[in-house]
Amino acid sequence: RALRGHSHFVSDVVISSDGQFALSGSWDGTLRLWDLTTGTTTRRFVGHTKDVLSVAFSSDNRQIVSGSRDKTIKLWNTLGVCKYTVQDESHSEWVSCVRFSPNSSNPIIVSCGWDKLVKVWNLANCKLKTNHIGHTGYLNTVTVSPDGSLCASGGK
Repeated sequence: RALRGHSHFVSDVVISSDGQFALSGSWDGTLRLWDLTTGTTTRRFVGHTKDVLSVAFSSDNRQIVSGSRDKTIKLWNTLGVCKYTVQDESHSEWVSCVRFSPNSSNPIIVSCGWDKLVKVWNLANCKLKTNHIGHTGYLNTVTVSPDGSLCASGGK
């Protein structure tokens, strides 16, 4: 089944851990939450000023994170309300990938971007925990190990 609704490219899509919903991010600057039973949009998330490059569900499917070419990371609830926009010590270039730690006892968000940095954020207060430095080119992707103790990143 095709899910139609975005007005530009879809840059990222993820499925909730219960298999009931899909979440998409698009170059139209929005996110959409899709009911996979009906194929319809249940929520539209508006707040980024440029293309949304990455989206993710928290392990309990109750929170959503997005990263954008507007250089921001936004934390949303599933009702489409932006609960927090990361601004302090944020990326200086496009945010190309965002991921939650799958380990709920280690509540973090990991992000990477075109500023060559991997950043680890405390989910409780959305404050920066650490920068991982070492890449010499822009970053496209990051992932977190199941226990939340490791992350891997890749780029140019």
